[in-house]
Amino acid sequence: MFSARKLPGVHRTISFHNFRSHSASRTSPNLAFVPTCLPPDPIEVEKLQHFVSNSKRLFVITGAGISTESGIPDYRSEGVGLYARTGRRPMQHAEFIRSANARQRYWARNFVGWPQFSSFQPNIAHLVLRDWEKLGKLHWLVTQNVDALHTKAGSQRLTELHGCTHRVFCLACGDQILRSELQEQFEALNPTWKAEAFGVAPDGDVFLTDEQVCNFQVPACCKCGGILKPDVTFFGDTVCPEKVNFVHQRLAESDSMLVAGSSMQVYSGYRFALAARDKQLPIAILNIGPTRLDHFASLKLNARCGELLPLIVAPDPTS
Repeated sequence: MFSARKLPGVHRTISFHNFRSHSASRTSPNLAFVPTCLPPDPIEVEKLQHFVSNSKRLFVITGAGISTESGIPDYRSEGVGLYARTGRRPMQHAEFIRSANARQRYWARNFVGWPQFSSFQPNIAHLVLRDWEKLGKLHWLVTQNVDALHTKAGSQRLTELHGCTHRVFCLACGDQILRSELQEQFEALNPTWKAEAFGVAPDGDVFLTDEQVCNFQVPACCKCGGILKPDVTFFGDTVCPEKVNFVHQRLAESDSMLVAGSSMQVYSGYRFALAARDKQLPIAILNIGPTRLDHFASLKLNARCGELLPLIVAPDPTS
């Protein structure tokens, strides 16, 4: 069910009543979409430990690289990202808005991919950040991901910068429903429609041909008949100013920044790293491969989030 939104940056509006015990997610990671890298160097572990220990109000921003160990592919990882594996590109905002055929393709693919995508579970990196929050070490968490894994892990001091695929809203009247409710509407409208998926994409859809989607029926808003859109920021769209300002306020309250699993290629997230630099906050990066921050970060570590973060002890910042 949905809870009231009191702050523009807080979007923990989904209750996962049937989510299994958090400890059940502490299993072997799924490395199918994780680039190869060396194990963490003990010296690097010590450096990150020092960074975290010195932080009293840590601001964390995560990207797709934190969720690849849960089995969700990203776009840019060398050799295993969507761009490396296929010629496909993500849905563009303008295309979704203006084209009924584009919306039909998007929703048909999303309908097929939803059962798998909605079943993904947080990995140990998500759980570590949740635990840091409980300890008072993590002041605020901003995720660029739309997979709801931080929410499933139990994080509460959280802003979903680009929204969440588990929510759907009407472009005309603004009415919001759960994505699971929309799945039931799809099933009712398409009782005999079937399609075999070819591969999985980062944001929950799968690869289908135009022939497969041509007969797929898309429901309209049940309140006004308007266009339904996932509550996510598509490529080419912008994050609302209220949310951006809210995140800047949380950053202003922080004393350090950790970037986990992101190359920070997208400006919507990169702007906060620039703001942290301007405030002369120490910045640590944990990401496999280069990032836009490498030249001004205080610390850069090339390792898996799920392999390195559990090695860090986060003492109570008030002690």
